[in-house]
Amino acid sequence: MNPDVVVVGDLMLDVAVDAPALATGGDVHGTVIARPGGSGANAAVWAARAGARVRFHGRVGDDVTGRVLRDAMTERGVEAALVVALGRRTGCLLATRVAGERSMVADRGANATVSPEDLPAALEAGAVLVSGYLLFHPTSEPAGLAALDRARAGVVAVEASSWPLVEAYGASRFLEATSKATLLLANEDEARSLTRLDPEAAAKELSDRYAAVCVKLGPSGVLHAEGGRLTHASAPPIEVRDTTGAGDAFDGALLAALARGASTEEALDAGCRAGAEAASSDDAWPPAEARP
Repeated sequence: MNPDVVVVGDLMLDVAVDAPALATGGDVHGTVIARPGGSGANAAVWAARAGARVRFHGRVGDDVTGRVLRDAMTERGVEAALVVALGRRTGCLLATRVAGERSMVADRGANATVSPEDLPAALEAGAVLVSGYLLFHPTSEPAGLAALDRARAGVVAVEASSWPLVEAYGASRFLEATSKATLLLANEDEARSLTRLDPEAAAKELSDRYAAVCVKLGPSGVLHAEGGRLTHASAPPIEVRDTTGAGDAFDGALLAALARGASTEEALDAGCRAGAEAASSDDAWPPAEARP
């Protein structure tokens, strides 16, 4: 039986550091949290959290980190179709918050080696999601393009992923590379990088290129454009803990709902609720025991 949702993307270890200051050459006390992450993997586990059958295609290194992340994904109900990249590290992201200033260092590791050979000849599912991060690295770009080309689904979604990387890749190039997608998922900054327009105008313009567009507005919800019609869905009010992965949670729950026959309005509501749940937690992934 084909899965409801197939995700092709990145799987990372996220390490978050929060400290009042750093002492060059010395030690300080602070908070250090290590947790599974990666934009594509985040979406996959939240799609499973919504009750969908999910398969994730990606790569990990031949290290302990890769084995731990595979187990964490499996525990959350995702079929982890992972290739082990020999001699490579599993991807890792370090996010530091020192005296209120946030800095990030990303090592894509094995994610940069994802290849078309890692994917089946056809990606058959109710919905397929391809992470834009694959396109933004020259060694994984062919895999991203192959995933879009091989998708056989009612919804073929692409996530814009990062406005600085969209800028570096080029808006026109991104739009051309993702022309086979039927749904674009982007936040305000990514939509602006693609169009130089405000969110509402960007959603309308981008819907001329894609069958549907979602522009995520954080706590203000999401704009959905399809067939010339613009819809706004609200996000439930929450106490924000950490917004890391909230947009990915939206993606996963939205696609799980669409793949299982929900209306657009129902899917948008499911996505907004999942995004809010993720943002109100310290973890980008739901706990393993939280699956229905």
